[in-house]
Amino acid sequence: MYQPSGLKNFFRQIFSKNIVHWISYREISGSAILICVALLVGITSGAGVLLFKKMIELVHWGALNGFGFVLLLCGHWAFMLVPVMPLAGGLIVGLVIHFFLREDRYHGVAGVMEAVALARGRLYYRLLPMKTIAASLSVGSGASVGPEDPSVQIGSNLGSMFGQLLRFSDERVCVLVAAGAAGGIAAAFNAPIAGVFFALEIIIGELSSKAFGIIALAAMVSAVFTQAISGPEPAFHVPAYALHSIWELPLYLGLGVMSGPIATTYIHLLYIARDIFDRWKIPRWIKPAIAGLIVGLVGIYLPQVFGVGYETIEKILDVKPLALNLLLLLLMAKLILTPISIGGGFFGGVFAPSLFLGATAGGAYGLVVQQLFPSLNIAPPAFAMVGMAAVLAGAVHAPLTAIILLFEMTNDYRIILPLMFAVTVSLFISRYLQCDSVYTFGLARKGIRLERGRVVDILESINVGEIMEKKVVALREPDSLVAASNLFLQTQHHSLPVLNESGELSGILTVQDIARMPYEVNNENRTVGEACTRDLLVANPDETIGTALCRMGGRDLDSLPVVLRNNPKCLVGLLRSNDIVRAYDLALTRREQIRHRAHQERLSSVEDVNVEKIMVESGSSCANKQIRAVAWPRETIIATVRRGRKIFIPDGDTILKVGDVLVVVADIEMRVHIQRLCSSASDA
Repeated sequence: MYQPSGLKNFFRQIFSKNIVHWISYREISGSAILICVALLVGITSGAGVLLFKKMIELVHWGALNGFGFVLLLCGHWAFMLVPVMPLAGGLIVGLVIHFFLREDRYHGVAGVMEAVALARGRLYYRLLPMKTIAASLSVGSGASVGPEDPSVQIGSNLGSMFGQLLRFSDERVCVLVAAGAAGGIAAAFNAPIAGVFFALEIIIGELSSKAFGIIALAAMVSAVFTQAISGPEPAFHVPAYALHSIWELPLYLGLGVMSGPIATTYIHLLYIARDIFDRWKIPRWIKPAIAGLIVGLVGIYLPQVFGVGYETIEKILDVKPLALNLLLLLLMAKLILTPISIGGGFFGGVFAPSLFLGATAGGAYGLVVQQLFPSLNIAPPAFAMVGMAAVLAGAVHAPLTAIILLFEMTNDYRIILPLMFAVTVSLFISRYLQCDSVYTFGLARKGIRLERGRVVDILESINVGEIMEKKVVALREPDSLVAASNLFLQTQHHSLPVLNESGELSGILTVQDIARMPYEVNNENRTVGEACTRDLLVANPDETIGTALCRMGGRDLDSLPVVLRNNPKCLVGLLRSNDIVRAYDLALTRREQIRHRAHQERLSSVEDVNVEKIMVESGSSCANKQIRAVAWPRETIIATVRRGRKIFIPDGDTILKVGDVLVVVADIEMRVHIQRLCSSASDA
């Protein structure tokens, strides 16, 4: 395997062997060591986030001064050059990504969650400096993204780095990753308590007493360090608002009802935009420039959409809020431009845009209810404050984080009751419309379903809609029992769903139902509607197989009608017991893919190596050859091979076939050579 250079090896020995031996010599307890490292993670996280903020300010200052002079020279046509700043920023970010960074499987925090769940907290921290530079260029040049995801990555990567260098156990590395994330949030928003709950709710996935102390310590140290340098000021300065009347609570209920669908739309648009840009067959480094151009064109008329948007949020929270039509325009623009920015390749977060969406939606809602109910003495900025937390909770599915974050960012406790009310309603509706958060949705689309920070049980990774029988043979209520018996013999089924005259599900008929009917001479005139069971157990397409299987086992059923969640009379499929066997086979395949991905993620944290997934193309140099017969570059390892649905570890005698997907571990400089060996143009 490739060995690090002498200087790198020297530092690695300092941070690993020497420190470990010194600790062993002093016989310091494991808990004391972890506390010391947590202090170090907190300080470095705070320092890293502060440096990141200064880099954003520097980029923004340079962009404004550089283009400001040109704008003055252009006179009346100056507005035409406004898109140049985000376009140029996107171009530079694209070049940084192309030459220095590899493409991430998941955006921002989702990648940290995957590493904790699958890769034992091992993050490839050596790319952190270039990621921070790309993020500062993205935010500073005006892309519609936030600084919090990069801040979380700064803290998480530092925690993973210290854990790996000191050779901590897997559990301790994961705790340090979460502690770094808490430190990043604490420094980014000056909100240490929210940082703790962010790490527990999102990164760890549960309120663990073992991890709480270390995470809280890192967040506290990060916040103290940040406040010592930049001051203890909250993120937003707002006037004092309070709940004037109990009759305002139903209005906050309406705000929560509105915030849930906004958050769900935001989640879906983020991944729709990313899919569109991924399918666009143009060089990767051009995509951020195109996204920047789109943001810049909108910014000619709505400059508030540039960057983080904290200044606009503070204006919305002021005593004199913005106009209703402007708030609605900003809501729509941010809802579209943030997915475009992130999908196009800009580095940044979805946290701050969620706050912006909540502030504009809540501010607009507050203006409307103020006009409708003038006697209640309503303050629209109060609804903007609550809207921020409601949309954030609906997007990230972390209600405690949203409530405490807003409280710490505003230092206002008097509005906590309507805040909790709206957040709870928004979270309930958002989960009803979309069970995955903005972070877990991307993981779920790749077959990784996390619950409390861990991959769920094997059958919990498959939905009913994936394996249900969609072409359903159904009976009608007017059908005779004789016809139903013949259909049972023909289909060899023991039960069939029953539809009424309107085509809606009304019951289910089993062989036992027919046997229970008393025999009469005119039994052939008896109808299905008379004999069928009306007390139904059903499944929904978005439910997991594990949930449906428990429901079937409760009554010893061999099938369940599958109906739409929002329309329980609409039959869309049938889940049978023999489908469970097929689901189990599919789940086993998916679990192997997850293990394959986890193995790849752990390899990615190895120093100075590159982990690539490469497909063997027809006509390539390695197709239909033994691995030992291919002239691989020095120190190259074929870690795994995926052939169809099978994943295995190869040896030298393994013959590579067209369509095989190889996970190759090699020196970063050998990437192009390996790709050439597997490409169809390798013989050209």
